[in-house]
Amino acid sequence: MKELVSLDLEQFKAMGYYAVSEYDLPIELMMENAGYHLAKLIGKQFDSSTAIKTGVGNGNNGGGGLVAARRLAAWGYPVYLDLATEIDKELPQKQLRRALKFGARIDAEFIAPVWVDAYLSFSQRLPLNYDFNKRMLKSYHSFTYNISLDLPAGFLGDPNSIYFNANQVLTLAAPKTILNHLPSQIEIYVADIGIPKAVYERFNIAQSNRTNPANRTKFLERGFFKTSTVVMNQNTKK
Repeated sequence: MKELVSLDLEQFKAMGYYAVSEYDLPIELMMENAGYHLAKLIGKQFDSSTAIKTGVGNGNNGGGGLVAARRLAAWGYPVYLDLATEIDKELPQKQLRRALKFGARIDAEFIAPVWVDAYLSFSQRLPLNYDFNKRMLKSYHSFTYNISLDLPAGFLGDPNSIYFNANQVLTLAAPKTILNHLPSQIEIYVADIGIPKAVYERFNIAQSNRTNPANRTKFLERGFFKTSTVVMNQNTKK
């Protein structure tokens, strides 16, 4: 059987559920891994004098963004949080408390040179509500470098829709077929969130630490990049 180079959303969900149920891999641990790799992606490109604005929602993607915010604050970055909705779920709440204790500050209006999108996940439903949609529109008019966690908020495959205007996407665990519909200038990375090799083999998913031309994806290996550092360039935006 030919290995898959990317997954549709149902395949990805099935792989995640299997990893959780069969390997006792808790959501919180995968969230920590996701946030760590997001912080590393930022840290490899911007020094600690660079202010970071992290936008979060009330789900696991928001929790991953808050982990990254905590990590960056611990490394000395000025970190500002944009809470797009009330954070009342257990895991995101826990991550928010931790990020604030580490020095992140809540300030939705702060304009930072780097804007992180951890607002929504693949389970998002369109159309977005007013609060989320105004952030998506704002991202097209900002002079910021924009990085989305897992996928751009507002994007479910239609390149003509209004979604977060990302320069880079750090997707989790495996390449997603839906991301191939994004404009070609958006860089896509895959982060290891702790799912074991046996799960990839069970779901027949190809693994690589090199750029795969079939799906534009640049893989990370053990948390370290195998591609050159990206230089900030506003001309790469859509």
